[in-house]
Amino acid sequence: MMAGRTFGGKLAVGVGVTVVFTLLTIITSVVGLVVVVNAKDAAIASATTDLAGAVELGRTMEARIADYRSYLLDGSPDSARLTEDDHTRFRAQLDTLQRNITDPEARQVLTQISGFDDAHVAAITKVMALRAENSNVPEITEINTAQVAPIRKQLQNALGQLIGLVQANVTADQEAASSRASQAIVVIIGLGVLTTCSAAAVAWRLSRDLRREVGAAVGHIQSSSAQLEAAAAQQVNGGRDQASAMSEITTTISELLITSRQISEAAQRVSRIAEETETAARSGDSTIDQTRASITAIRSQVDQIVQHMLALGEKSQQIGLVVDLVSELAEQTNILAINATIEASGAGEWGRRFAVVAEEIRKLADRTAASAKEIRALIEDVRGAVNTTVMATEIGAKAVDAGSRQFDAATNSFREIAQLVSTTNDATREIELSTKQQTTAVEQVNVAVSDTARVSRETEASAVQTKQTAAHLSSLSGDLLELVGTGRH
Repeated sequence: MMAGRTFGGKLAVGVGVTVVFTLLTIITSVVGLVVVVNAKDAAIASATTDLAGAVELGRTMEARIADYRSYLLDGSPDSARLTEDDHTRFRAQLDTLQRNITDPEARQVLTQISGFDDAHVAAITKVMALRAENSNVPEITEINTAQVAPIRKQLQNALGQLIGLVQANVTADQEAASSRASQAIVVIIGLGVLTTCSAAAVAWRLSRDLRREVGAAVGHIQSSSAQLEAAAAQQVNGGRDQASAMSEITTTISELLITSRQISEAAQRVSRIAEETETAARSGDSTIDQTRASITAIRSQVDQIVQHMLALGEKSQQIGLVVDLVSELAEQTNILAINATIEASGAGEWGRRFAVVAEEIRKLADRTAASAKEIRALIEDVRGAVNTTVMATEIGAKAVDAGSRQFDAATNSFREIAQLVSTTNDATREIELSTKQQTTAVEQVNVAVSDTARVSRETEASAVQTKQTAAHLSSLSGDLLELVGTGRH
């Protein structure tokens, strides 16, 4: 039937058959899944509604018993109200279970529980009325044990029986759902095996035709991809060499640009330093002129000091003459005082007062002579100091003269330095201008080389991509040949 068809037609027929079996498998799987889900939902509903309701009914019963016992102990209205609320909630839950549970045996147990509950309510109502009238707890406890406890045990046993029946029903529903799931799995596996066999047959037939029709086309693709890969490899090698050369050029130009900028910055610093040096040299020249004027003033002051020292020496000599005269007067006064004392002692009683005066005059003459000696010593010290000062002043004057000559030489040197610094400043400005022009030119060249390098890298990347595409195409051709099973490479 498929002998005269094209490969596309054969593929369409094979795919159609496979799709039919696949759809059949899917429909069967969905139906089985719906059945299994419904069974599981029923089992879950039974577990969550019936079983949970039966367990909750037992818990409510236990709560009602606890509140009832609390009322027997304390007799509080709150405990009585809680007991009544528990009973109301118990009856509501019991009615809900009677509406939901469909198992006959479980419904019969529910009827028994309802009857036991009525008897239990009547009994505890009677006991609670006795507790409200009488506070004798032991007596009421005996009545509760005799009347209420047996009914409560029957009610609790019926609740336990109900929970056991509900659990058994849930287990049965689970087993039924598992059985339906197993049946659905068997059906789905059978359809899967049938679909797999049909797909294998279609694939074998299509593979045989595909190997025969694709083999020739893949051969041409491999030949073309090999030629394209060789051309791309040559382009990659050329682009890589060009990119490497441009990278080296870019690196060299970048280093040259950095060096140019460093030279420009150094030239700017040298220019600033030269300007500062020139300003300092001019300031030094004026400072030296001021210093020269100060030295001249110092020289004049030194000369005046020498003149004053010489005049001081002359005055000290004159003071020495006066001191010598005072010393002679003191000696003569001392002699006169001694003679007066002698004359006074010879005068007797009338000369005693004169003798005292003569003694005082003698003592004064002695002190005057001593003071004259001290003044003479001080004058000698002053003369020595004056002579030393005059010698030191002369030496200072000579030093001032030498310093003045040295300042003249320094002034000439500063002026020469200022001229040289001015020349250096002009030269550094020219160097700075040339360096800025060179930096601008190098930056332009750097931009051009960077653009060229970028184009080279893009060319290399494009060639690499082409080579990779050709290699990938060749690999895909080989994979396609292996895929179709022609055995050629």
